[in-house]
Amino acid sequence: MCKCNHMGQFDGPLTSETLARSMGANPAVFRRTMAGLREAGLVKSAKGHGGGWQLARPLDGIPLLAVYEALGRPALFAIGNRSEHPDCKAQKRVNTALSGTMGKAESLFLSQFAQVTLGQLLPERPQR
Repeated sequence: MCKCNHMGQFDGPLTSETLARSMGANPAVFRRTMAGLREAGLVKSAKGHGGGWQLARPLDGIPLLAVYEALGRPALFAIGNRSEHPDCKAQKRVNTALSGTMGKAESLFLSQFAQVTLGQLLPERPQR
């Protein structure tokens, strides 16, 4: 049985420590990541006893695209244009060949991210 803690499965707040442990992450790193989600209005947080992180809106109202954008639009692909040697003719040709394909692939990803909500990804609430 999964021992993960997902905010969408709980009505109350969950601490950074609880959520970070569930993800195998450091709580400080987790809080920095969550700050972008909070600024985008996807989550909210409260300090002190009884505080923690909660969703700011229903999961069905949060598309993957909103999460991706709130996280600063990280690179989707490990391959792509290189710029280590701007005068290299081979590098320029490779960049030219890849740019159109990579742009189309990114557009497809973003289109799909806009259509999938977090609510579609989360299993039903566990029995308490």
